[in-house]
Amino acid sequence: MAGAIYFSADARRLGMASGVGVALLGATYGATLAAGLWSLQSPEEPVGDPFFSALEMLIILLAPLMVVLMVAVHAWTSPQLKTYSLAALVFMSLLAGITCSVHFVILTVSRHVEFARLAWVPLLLSFKWPSVAYALDILAWDLFFALSMLCAAPVFSGDRLRTWIRMLMIVSGALALAGMSGVAVGDMQLRMIGVVGYACLFPIVALLLAVLFRRTRVVTTSIDA
Repeated sequence: MAGAIYFSADARRLGMASGVGVALLGATYGATLAAGLWSLQSPEEPVGDPFFSALEMLIILLAPLMVVLMVAVHAWTSPQLKTYSLAALVFMSLLAGITCSVHFVILTVSRHVEFARLAWVPLLLSFKWPSVAYALDILAWDLFFALSMLCAAPVFSGDRLRTWIRMLMIVSGALALAGMSGVAVGDMQLRMIGVVGYACLFPIVALLLAVLFRRTRVVTTSIDA
């Protein structure tokens, strides 16, 4: 039976570039978020400009790169485990589609005077709970990100590097799921648990994936078992 093992030079380069890109943008997002939170007079206040606009733009840039990184993970994964990596890629794609749509609309449409004067806009296009945009973003990051990480984790086993990637994926996914407790109890401060998972740990995962791809030998032929 032929076991198709195919990790092309293009997939390797794409994986390394997206891994480094996610790590850099993720670190920038984390630093910007920390600065924005530090500037608040009260933890109940939302992060304001210029930090808010910077965070919106960073997410719009970051999410597509995260999808590309999972494409590289799927290309790297052995045939026996590609079901897991495909599921991880699908969940990451759902995350990117939802969060990019939400943040682009908030960054553009919600700033128009026509919308600003409408009383119901905060219930639709704000990050003050409860709102539709906030709920969709929670769905994207606290659920679909978590599912992507937990599906991708079984793909990595063997040496120390792969073990660290697997462990950090599991922890980041578990923290993201724990962030949904904020919805259950109506306390959005609990969402910060999830933020640790995707804003702090995932950039490390992305960088380790770039290192893994760098160390992986390019194989472009099938190996017969």
